[in-house]
Amino acid sequence: QVQLVESGGGLVQPGGSLRLSCAASGFIFSINTMAWYRQAPGKQRELVARITSGGVANYADSVKGRFTISRDNAKNTVYLQMNSLKPEDTAVYYCNTVMRYLDYWGQGTQVTVSS
Repeated sequence: QVQLVESGGGLVQPGGSLRLSCAASGFIFSINTMAWYRQAPGKQRELVARITSGGVANYADSVKGRFTISRDNAKNTVYLQMNSLKPEDTAVYYCNTVMRYLDYWGQGTQVTVSS
């Protein structure tokens, strides 16, 4: 079955960096578009970044220039490098893929940006 397991979240000060990882299994990772979403308390889940099977990435305006999504098809893993973190980046971050019109999600990893 499809499994997405996120890791790498934590508490970081404003201006700091974190790298999130999402280990995927149960499907052909290399041909799937992968994405990171986030959900802050009281807010809707929003798309942060997406990367196609060919490595084309796109980002939410709020993270452009600060976050970088990448993938390692040999390791079935997608990453989100987050730099210059701001308090408004605080959220639970989820890994996502879509297959046959169904969304698959990981369990999420908490990122808290606070001094």
